[in-house]
Amino acid sequence: MTQAACPPLRVSDASAMRAHAGAPPVEWRVSEGLVDYEEAVAFMEARAAAIASGDARECVWLLEHPPIYTGGSSAKEKDLLDARFPVFRTGRGGQFTYHGPGQRVAYVMLDLTRRRRDVRALVCALESWIIATLADFGVRGERRAARVGVWVERPEKPKGPHGETAEDKIAAIGIRLRQWVSFHGVALNVASDLTHFSGIAPCGVREAHLGVTSLKELGATADMRAVDAALRKNIELIFGPTAGA
Repeated sequence: MTQAACPPLRVSDASAMRAHAGAPPVEWRVSEGLVDYEEAVAFMEARAAAIASGDARECVWLLEHPPIYTGGSSAKEKDLLDARFPVFRTGRGGQFTYHGPGQRVAYVMLDLTRRRRDVRALVCALESWIIATLADFGVRGERRAARVGVWVERPEKPKGPHGETAEDKIAAIGIRLRQWVSFHGVALNVASDLTHFSGIAPCGVREAHLGVTSLKELGATADMRAVDAALRKNIELIFGPTAGA
């Protein structure tokens, strides 16, 4: 996925990824405490199958995990530098990433048959969702060519070897599709322990001027409840109404 591959999708374009007329609202779930990763994957797989068969509504599930590393379909062993936390192999797209307390994970189970059978459009819509949410807290998130996810410029940090502005990743995206139903999703660093990322090369990125950050590190005054409210408001602008929680 590159920036050029993204269609002209804007948060203000309310019809970008909405379901067809008459579709029920997306179930909005929020879990308190830490949710076991294997439990979450089992739920997503069952729910995706039920959505595909028409037996369940679409669902967005917000949660936090205990500290873990997950490796997507493109993960390379050399990028697992220090397996200090449990490591899970998963069928989602992408490479290694970290999940842990202070990070808002949003698992997105959407039926693209009801919306738009375009994986690139889905990823770009998810990026737009996070970018709009960050803007609510005064943070400018941006896409970058050849780097899926959302990035923040850090001009106060040392530049790259060719004078490139330093940048930090604030949100990772990894999606899997089954019968055109998505699962897995996005991970936004709200108040994560950023030292935990040092056990991996996040998403295979090793350049010294590219790192990770969080809303807390950037000085944004945002607790998880406020972030959840912003996520819900902005997802409805792109994907349509939610219900529950």
